[in-house]
Amino acid sequence: MSAESGQTRSRLHRAWIAYRLRWKRRELLWRAIRTGRRLSPLSDRTASIRKDDVLLFASIRNEVARLPEFLAHYRRLGVQHFLIVDNDSDDGSTGFLLQQSDLSLWRSRYSYRTSRFGMDWVGALLLRYGHDHWCVTVDADELLVYPEWDRRNLADLTGRLDRQGVHGMGALMLDLYPRAPLGQADAAEDASVTERLPWFDAGPYRTVIAQPKGNRIVRGGVRERAFFVSEPDRAPTLNKLPLIRWHWRYVYVNSTHSLLPARLNDLYDGPGDTRLSGVLLHSKFLPEIVVKSEEELWRRQHFADPDSFVDYHQAITDAPILWCRDSLLYMGWKQLVELGLMGVGEQPPIAPNDVETSLPPTEAKTMTENE
Repeated sequence: MSAESGQTRSRLHRAWIAYRLRWKRRELLWRAIRTGRRLSPLSDRTASIRKDDVLLFASIRNEVARLPEFLAHYRRLGVQHFLIVDNDSDDGSTGFLLQQSDLSLWRSRYSYRTSRFGMDWVGALLLRYGHDHWCVTVDADELLVYPEWDRRNLADLTGRLDRQGVHGMGALMLDLYPRAPLGQADAAEDASVTERLPWFDAGPYRTVIAQPKGNRIVRGGVRERAFFVSEPDRAPTLNKLPLIRWHWRYVYVNSTHSLLPARLNDLYDGPGDTRLSGVLLHSKFLPEIVVKSEEELWRRQHFADPDSFVDYHQAITDAPILWCRDSLLYMGWKQLVELGLMGVGEQPPIAPNDVETSLPPTEAKTMTENE
C-alpha cells in the first residue's frame, strides 16, 4: 500500500468515527428531550436563575442523611441554584429538598438503570437550564474540592478557567473509608464526612485512553485493592468531569466519566496531570453502605451488568475492614496536591474575592411551573 493510499484510508477512518460520534451525541440529546417530558416538577424555582450563576445538577434517591452537608458544602463553594431529580425517595429526602429556597426539584419514578443511571434525567435539565452556565454535575456522595477551595469560591475558579479559555475541570473520585469495619464510622453522625471517613488510598492509580471517544479510564485505589484485586479491569472508573461551562450540544455519555463532543475528554488525564484539577471526596462507605448493598442485590440498578457485580455487593455486606498500614489520614487539599492527586495548573493562584464566599440569601418567590 502506498503512503498516499494509507493517508487516505486514515482520513476516511477518522471521518467515519467523527460521524458515528455525532450521531451518538444526537441520540443521547434526543433521549434527554424525551426523558425531560416525563419528569414531574415538585418545586420549580428556576425563574430565579441569573445569567452568571453557577448551577449544580444531581439525581438522588434516599440521601437525606447526606443532603445537609452536601448542600452546605456547595453553597460555601458558591453554587447559586441546585437542580435535583429525586428518584422516588421514601426516607424524607423529598420533603427536605422541598424546603430549600435555592433548589428546584423534579421527581422520576422510572428505573435508574434504564435512564442511563440518572444521566438522561440530569441531561434533560442540563439541556434546558445549563446552557452557557458553569455547571457542577455530581452525586450526593461527592464533595468537590480543588486547590485553595477553602479560600476561593467557584466564581474565582471558573473566572480563571474562562481567562485561560478552558471549558471544564476534571477530578479524581477519591474513596474515603473508616478504620473500623464497614457499617461503622470513625466519628459521630453529626461529624463531617472527612471525620467519619478520614482514610484513603494514595495509590496506585493508572490511566488508559479508550477509543473512539478518547475518554480516560482511571482505576485503582481502595476498591480495586479490596474487591477487584484479581480482576483489576473490572474495578470502578474513578475519573470524572464534574465542572463544565455547559453548551446545549454537550452530553454526558457514561455518568460524568466521559462527554461528547469527544474533545472535552482531553480536559483531564487523571492523577499526575499537572493542569488545574480537583478531587471528589467520595462518601460511599458511610455506615449505610452495608444496608444499601443488601438492597442492591435485589434492586439491581447500579451497573449495566448487575449480575457480574453480585460478588462485589455481597463482599460489602460482609462488612470488611478497608484500612491497611498504607492508608493515609486525610489532611486537606495541600496533601492531595503533594501526592499528585490534584493539579494546581501553570499559573499562580489568583487573589481571593474580598467578599464572603457563602451563598447570598435567595429571595423567596412563588414560581409558576415551566412545563
